[in-house]
Amino acid sequence: MSGGIHFHGRGAPDEDGSPHPTPRQLPADIRGFVNRTHELDELNAVLADEDGRPLVISVYVIAGTAGAGKTSLALRWAHQVQDRFPDGQLYVNLRGYDPGAPVTAQDALHRFLGALGIRPGSVPQDPDSAAALYRSLLADRRMLIVLDNAATVGQVRPLLPGSSGCLVVVTSRSRLSGLAVRDGARRLTLGTLPQPEAVALLRAVTAGYRPEDDLGKLTELAGLCARLPLALRIAAERAASRPHMKLDDLIADLRDESALWDALSTGDDEEAEAVRTVFAWSYRALSETAARLFRLLGLHPGPEFGLHAAAALAGLTAARTRQLLDSLVGAHLLEQTAPDRYQFHDLLRAYATDQAQHEEPSEEREAALHRVLDWYLHTADAAQSWISPAEPHLELPAVTEGVQPLSFVDYDAAVDWSEREHTNLLRAVRAAAATGDDRLAWQLSAVLANAYSPSAPASEWATAGRIGLVAARRLGERRGEAQLLTELGMSHTRNNRLAESYENHSEALRIWRELGDREGEAHSLNLVGLVHLHARRLGAAAEHFEQATALFQELDAAHWEATTLSNLGQYPLPRRPSPGGLRGRPPGARGASCPGQRTG
Repeated sequence: MSGGIHFHGRGAPDEDGSPHPTPRQLPADIRGFVNRTHELDELNAVLADEDGRPLVISVYVIAGTAGAGKTSLALRWAHQVQDRFPDGQLYVNLRGYDPGAPVTAQDALHRFLGALGIRPGSVPQDPDSAAALYRSLLADRRMLIVLDNAATVGQVRPLLPGSSGCLVVVTSRSRLSGLAVRDGARRLTLGTLPQPEAVALLRAVTAGYRPEDDLGKLTELAGLCARLPLALRIAAERAASRPHMKLDDLIADLRDESALWDALSTGDDEEAEAVRTVFAWSYRALSETAARLFRLLGLHPGPEFGLHAAAALAGLTAARTRQLLDSLVGAHLLEQTAPDRYQFHDLLRAYATDQAQHEEPSEEREAALHRVLDWYLHTADAAQSWISPAEPHLELPAVTEGVQPLSFVDYDAAVDWSEREHTNLLRAVRAAAATGDDRLAWQLSAVLANAYSPSAPASEWATAGRIGLVAARRLGERRGEAQLLTELGMSHTRNNRLAESYENHSEALRIWRELGDREGEAHSLNLVGLVHLHARRLGAAAEHFEQATALFQELDAAHWEATTLSNLGQYPLPRRPSPGGLRGRPPGARGASCPGQRTG
């Protein structure tokens, strides 16, 4: 499920006192949900006792094996009871079992605080402070918080409100026993479906597409799917798409796949084998082009993706890719989360990646990944034109053949893309470095600094910046190294890590001087001066501002001469100054105060 934010109605005021929309973040309700009536009754019991008084329980863990339908149950129940939580609902997919890095509690807090009216720049960088602010905001509210796919207690605990007016529902493959011991959580363990309910699910999905199938055959098919909802839905969709094929023949095909897995697998987990068998059965029914797209999507660096990124991976047009994506969604091998946005169940993503490793030649895998990374690079460069319009663009190589980057009609469209693709852009930097493509790694991180989502935590870019810096150094790309050092220095200044900032800016200054780049040297002198000013080393600050002023005079850069003179006039330093209150470089100059937070 996606964690997109959807607002309806009015809520508590923003920091400036203006009304803030009530967060309604629940993803869409599950279509075709059947049964689980006993489990829904157990969840309903949390809301009130026999006299209608609220129970003390404030945390509910839905645990169970992969594919058991934990998310479906949680969302179905959440939609049924959302009117009991008039202050809204928060939702995040913590991605605890995805192949990539999970969502951290700090990242989730940043998203939730934004939904509760806190501006990105006001979110505390310290995790404990952010959690305390979150608890304060929820103290007098009745809200439902759904934490999906949590792997550890550490992902969950900072997201628990401190009052009993809110209810937190957690889904996990783990029992998360620590929540029960310390936080009083109640746990519901979700098993496989009872046989009658498994058959009912098969009938619900195939109704209207096939003649009514024999109960005994449906029972046999349910058994082959280990009565797991994920596998049952995929198998039922396969049956529905072949209305004239006898169920006996479908079952025989599925048994053939089971025999293949038995021969190849060394595991003894019956449920996992059943799920993989159904995956293979459905995968092999795809057209050749749809199957190729399915496995290439397993190479995408992020947890979800858009239509045009998928088209770049496959080297196809957007129109053709949309047709293939529709077929994958129809086969329940892919989930559509929003218009032209898609994601895998984590098990299916792992299966797609495995198929790519086994069926795609290495050169094809490398070419597909290069195409999508190049698409992110050039589309981010287009977004920079709106987000940081005066910032000089990197000189990028020509777009890879078969890749069609996006363009944007206005600032809002560029920011919307940057916000949606924030996680993917960060992971694209990692993916480029992991494959040894140092040129893409450093250029992606540098362009991202100028196309950074204004609502994203500024500190997250620093990780990508360090990866890009290492890549630039391996290439001997001195200008790229100086640029990334400058961006990292400003990021550290914003987070009051002045020693690291001074080190980065000083090293950038040495490189600009080595290259004979007088403009770069002048900017670095100004930025080093700002670090000294923050650290109350007023004499050193004045010395660097004076040197920068002289260079800007020499370069006939009147604006920057005025800027450094203004910085020179900032001391004596006020108590605990804000980095945004000093003049580094305004939008358009090389190196701003931090990615996504341009000042001046």
